[in-house]
Amino acid sequence: MTTDPRAALDRLIAALEAHLEAASRRRSETDPAVVAAYQTLADAFETYDEALYAAFDEVTPFVLYDDSEDEAEDDLDEDEEIDEDDLGEDDPFDDQVELDDDDDSDDDESEDDLDEDDAVSVDDGTGSEGSSGSR
Repeated sequence: MTTDPRAALDRLIAALEAHLEAASRRRSETDPAVVAAYQTLADAFETYDEALYAAFDEVTPFVLYDDSEDEAEDDLDEDEEIDEDDLGEDDPFDDQVELDDDDDSDDDESEDDLDEDDAVSVDDGTGSEGSSGSR
């Protein structure tokens, strides 16, 4: 079935306006008017996209996702939580190198012992270094 792209565009615009109106008057998260307007909008878009392609070999930059795909993705997200016990002996991370957790506080002692002689003067942008006045 070939549809005139102009007529399909007019129906798409009307569906967009109806969806906006339904959304602005939403009474609940599952308001039937919004759900119906959503479906009408999706159908009008698909009709327009198909008509545009049939007439001009052109498509829009938009993609409609099937709600069942979204639900499947939600199920996958919930299944991603993996218990370490489920990994078994074939854990690919078993061969990783373990890091040395020894106390390395000896290495940091020299860094903490800064004297006033080691202090660095900083130019504050006023033309004089530090707060002591003259150069």
